[in-house]
Amino acid sequence: MIQWNVLEFVLCFTLLLVITSQQLNTKDCENLGFTGLALCSDCNTFAEYVKNEELVSDCRKCCTEDSDDSMSKITYSGAVLEVCSRKLVFYPEVVGFIEEEKDQFPSVRIQYVFNSPPKLVMLDNDGQYKETIRIDNWKREHLLQFLTEKVKRTSSAI
Repeated sequence: MIQWNVLEFVLCFTLLLVITSQQLNTKDCENLGFTGLALCSDCNTFAEYVKNEELVSDCRKCCTEDSDDSMSKITYSGAVLEVCSRKLVFYPEVVGFIEEEKDQFPSVRIQYVFNSPPKLVMLDNDGQYKETIRIDNWKREHLLQFLTEKVKRTSSAI
């Protein structure tokens, strides 16, 4: 059995605190589903809707500080909502969006991809991939708000 003295324990705990308070790398952020929330102001908005301190903390570890000259937030010309049709039963919020609200967003299309978790693939003006955002646990109203703020209503990109 490993025996720790007090100094080793304190050093280990301090190192753990330093590691967990730093920014995460791109791959870790993508695995957490935060790649599309690039600006820290988006994490503040996220915190208004998601009352989970750990998720908000993860968001802040993946964000970029808003610059003073970027008064407008990042927007996209379109998006592709990717989801596995066989897994839709596990995502009633996504199903509700597809069935009832999707028509409000002509620049958003649905693509069924085998074994894919629900995610938004955000597109630039040329219809090219910019970011991927996992939406597994998003409520329908949060998806609506995000798309309203981030995606142009009409687009020739898709």
